[in-house]
This record gives sequence, structure tokens and C-alpha cells, in this order.
Amino acid sequence: MDFKIRTMADCLAEGTTPEVLFWVGCAGSFDDRAKKITKAIAKILHHTNTSFAILGSEESCTGDPAKRAGNEFLFQMMAMQNISVLNAYEVKKIVTGCPHCFNTLKNEYPELGGNYEVVHHTQLIQELLNTGKLKIEGGEFKGKKITFHDPCYLGRGNGEYEAPRQLIQALDAELVEMKRCKTNGLCCGAGGAQMFKEAEKGIKEVNVERTEDALAVKPSVIATGCPFCNTMMTDGVKHFEQEHTIAVKDIAELIAEAVDL
Repeated sequence: MDFKIRTMADCLAEGTTPEVLFWVGCAGSFDDRAKKITKAIAKILHHTNTSFAILGSEESCTGDPAKRAGNEFLFQMMAMQNISVLNAYEVKKIVTGCPHCFNTLKNEYPELGGNYEVVHHTQLIQELLNTGKLKIEGGEFKGKKITFHDPCYLGRGNGEYEAPRQLIQALDAELVEMKRCKTNGLCCGAGGAQMFKEAEKGIKEVNVERTEDALAVKPSVIATGCPFCNTMMTDGVKHFEQEHTIAVKDIAELIAEAVDL
């Protein structure tokens, strides 16, 4: 990237207040594949002159996996640490690249004293598109079949189905829906801290079942809005040896590529 991403500490030293805090998340910070999604979001924010900053080394896990795995005490310890940092910087608005971070910060931090306006990156990008700050032309995705896998915590968890779909349609692509989508969507298999444990006995992996749903509509691209979903769908496509014909990309990556960032 040809620009420097500032931290909240940098902004404090400069005496400036960024419009948005970009919460990168664990996957977006450490997973090599998810780092590409992080960069795509940062490029879009920079391209649209959206003033943003990150916490950098002051950001730690939201505590979502600990809470889902049943360790409420650990979750509250992690949450309180983050809230003390966020409140010290007087953060007002947060954008996340991960629906798990989005859900936890938005719905579970308020009762612990963390009250912020929290948006998922697809919601912010849609807002930038609607206000004219972002202009999208289909580019290489024009006319291509794209199906969208609804992340559990974005869709059924928080009722957001339209933002990612509007962005796909803005690419002049053909949005094809899986049989199980929106309120009837199927989990990729990674939620509830399942990403970090061995699979239990059964006849089929959840991500393989979900990838079958996607392959049934014969897309060129499987679009995701979550780094965990991205991993699971990528593995599913590889299971069926379709990785050379079907791409798995985050919505932010599709937009960044279409705008040629």
C-alpha cells in the first residue's frame, strides 16, 4: 500500500480525531489470507478519504471465541481491557472486517460500559456508495455469476442481508442466491469457536455441505463477508477440486478490485 495507516496513538499525538476506528480483528491481523481483506478495506477507506485509524498493538481479541466456548469470565476480562482502551481514546464509531467482532462490540460490550456505533465493513462501503463517495464500475466482475454466503452474525444475528447484496449488484454482476440463504442461511461451520477445535464425529463437514449449496448455483465467485467464512468456503472449494475455476473473495476485495485499488 502506498499510504501509512495511523494508529489512535498517532492521532492523539497529532491532536486529530479520526472519523472511524477500524477494528482489524485477530484473523485480519494474523491470518495471511485475511490480511488481504484487511488491506482491501483500508484501501477503500483511504480511496474515499474516510478518516480512520487502528489501535495497532493496543487491540486485542474481542473475547468472542472465549464467550462462545463458554468461558464468560475470560470474555469479560478481555472485553473490559478493550473497553478501557476504546473509552480512553473516546471512540465513537467502529468498523469491523469480521461479523464476530461486529456482533460482540455492538451487542455485548454496552452492558460492560462500551457504547459505540458499530458497523460491518459491507454496511460502511454501502454507505460510501450511497453518498457518492465511492463509485463502482463492474470491471472484471461485470456479468459474472456471484453468490453470497451470509455470515451468521451479520445475517441472522443482526438482520443485515441487503448491504452485501447491493454491493454485488453495483458490480453489474449477476447475483445468484443459494437455496439456503438470508434467514434460512447455513453456517459455514466455523462459528461458536468451532474454528479452533477438532471436528466432532459425523458423516460430513459443515463447510463441505455449505460449499455444495454454493456449487449448485454454478457461480464464478463465492462472496463472503467474514474471514472465518472465507477460510471454510475456500477449504470447501478445494475439497471439490474447484479452486482453479471458482474464486472465494470477500466483498471488500471485490469492490477494491473493481475500483482498481
